[in-house]
Amino acid sequence: MAEFDKDLSSMQQARSMVESAYAAQKIWAKATQEQVDRVCEAMVNAAFQAAERLGRMASEETGYGVPEHKKLKNEFASKHVWESIRNIKTVGVVRHDPQTRVYEIAWPMGVVAALIPSTNPTSTVMNKILISVKARNGVVVAPHPAAVNCCVETAKLMSAAAVQAGAPAGLIHCMSEVSLPGTNELMSHRHTAVILATGGSPMVRAAHSQGKPAYGVGPGNVPVYVDRSADLEKAARYIVASKAFDYSVICATEQAVVADRPIAARLEQLMKNEGAYFMDEAQAQAVRQTLFNPDGSINTATVGKSPQILAGMAGINVPTSARILVARLRKVGREEPLSREKLTTVLSWYEVDGWEAGCDRCIELIQFGGRGHSIIIYATDEKVIMAFGLEKPVFRIAVNTMATLGAIGLTTGLMPSMTLGSGGIGGSITGDNITVYHLFNVKRLAYETVAPPESALRPGSVAAGPLFGPDPQQLEKIVQDVVTQIMRI
Repeated sequence: MAEFDKDLSSMQQARSMVESAYAAQKIWAKATQEQVDRVCEAMVNAAFQAAERLGRMASEETGYGVPEHKKLKNEFASKHVWESIRNIKTVGVVRHDPQTRVYEIAWPMGVVAALIPSTNPTSTVMNKILISVKARNGVVVAPHPAAVNCCVETAKLMSAAAVQAGAPAGLIHCMSEVSLPGTNELMSHRHTAVILATGGSPMVRAAHSQGKPAYGVGPGNVPVYVDRSADLEKAARYIVASKAFDYSVICATEQAVVADRPIAARLEQLMKNEGAYFMDEAQAQAVRQTLFNPDGSINTATVGKSPQILAGMAGINVPTSARILVARLRKVGREEPLSREKLTTVLSWYEVDGWEAGCDRCIELIQFGGRGHSIIIYATDEKVIMAFGLEKPVFRIAVNTMATLGAIGLTTGLMPSMTLGSGGIGGSITGDNITVYHLFNVKRLAYETVAPPESALRPGSVAAGPLFGPDPQQLEKIVQDVVTQIMRI
């Protein structure tokens, strides 16, 4: 009965928040660009100043990751994302082509339903609220049940800053009573215009099943190919640091190293120098059984944990200096659980002979669990780099950089975002890094540039046959036949 009452309460809260956001968005839709940017700037400053506190709060509430790294992600999702969208027009005429005489006019979508994962809760809340409000939408946040308090606090401080800067009250909400029926109510509500879904595959599938526009993020199973032409010192340092970053909870984190055989031994040693601990087969088997359930699903108790905690759970010993655990593998697929996505500090290791074989192995890994997401390549041979870019079924190919920070756009020229689309092959509507462009529609005002053909202006000749149904003579014959049949009765 208590669970039933919780579901009803959650559903009612979702309804109330959507209706409130809808009413406020009608007002916000009339805001000027200056007003929009002033409100966004105020929200960003409030979120940035609270980055450390909210990062610590997220880590403590969820039990995932590293507080200092969550602080960096919060700073990225506020200041860095804002810098990337600050000068984007979202009000009125946003583009004009004098030659085609087409004016493009921004038009908000309405209310955004923002689903938040437990792995990157506060940073994702910041990101989604910021791009929603910049596009003149209202937004209702639905946190993962394990991250409710930190999400509510993040939305609360951003909402307060927005109202103080001139936004209408009720534009930003975050559910505090969370249940699956409540989240479904949020997504299906008639005033919800678009869904931003970041989370597990079941939640993303639910978002796509609502009959509404939805941006869903698929799982990442990101391979890292290290070519014989690579800067090995840089590769080793970046791979270990990136896999250890926030204990590997970002979906773009490296999941498997695919090492070109001539440099594999050297790369292994360099990674060991950086804190990578290569497990023997008995240790790998213990970790394998700890990380995954018999059905292949991840053991959530292992998500975002240090190597030492994982070792304790698996009953093995690892050095206190270990930053990540590495398992040597030969297979990819269901028979090898460690070839799956691992949202924790465990990295797979494969060796191949040449970039063509590396290409094949990376595709295997991507097809098994990360279609459309991301891949990393370390190389200086431009031919190899371009081959990977052209052939891999993913939408982010980051070169010579950390996967975690490169894919989200901190260390690359990709659009900064905590929500990474995986394209049609990954079950998403787009392969882009989701940003403000995805949250407003564009009207087009178009003038005549070419006169219509003369033939289109002249009346046409009478058609040889009937335009609609039988001609009069056929119709008269049909009537006579029917009358004759009646007379015979």
